[in-house]
Amino acid sequence: MTKTITIRDEVYRKLLTVKRRDESFSRLFERLTEDIRTPELLKKLRGCVEFRDKEAMLTEIRTLRVERRL
Repeated sequence: MTKTITIRDEVYRKLLTVKRRDESFSRLFERLTEDIRTPELLKKLRGCVEFRDKEAMLTEIRTLRVERRL
C-alpha cells in the first residue's frame, strides 16, 4: 500500500540533504525513525504535515484499527 503525503518545500529540501542517492523516501523515513520512539517522533513531526482531508484520514484510521482488531 502506498500513501501520498504533503510536506512544505523547506521540509522537502531538508529531507533531500539527508537522503542517500540510491535511497527511496520510504527507506529514508524508515531509517530516520528506526531509533526514535513513536511519541517522540510525532512531537518532532508536529507542524510539518498538512492534512488535505482530515475527516477522510480519520475514517481510514478507524477502519484500519477495526480491521486489525478482528
